Amino acid sequence: MRQQGIAIGNIIGSNIYNILGVLGITGLVRPVEIPASIAHFDLWVMVAATLALIWFAFTGKRLTRLEGLFLALGYGFYVWLLFVRHGAFA
Repeated sequence: MRQQGIAIGNIIGSNIYNILGVLGITGLVRPVEIPASIAHFDLWVMVAATLALIWFAFTGKRLTRLEGLFLALGYGFYVWLLFVRHGAFA
């Protein structure tokens, strides 16, 4: 369990640093405008992915292969939606 805890802590810590540290310093240098698409779509995808990971992590105290497959397929679906929404396949 110790190695998994370190891995999850590393992921969470990296995300917190990137959001608060990098984006905060960037905002100090120059104001950052958030596109409406991020506020309306991407934000909710991030919230759903976070809740799914929390659910998976705390229900079995372990991320199974099936749960990992679910997260990977969800990411693939999200990337596909981004391409479709922005006309990359047209």
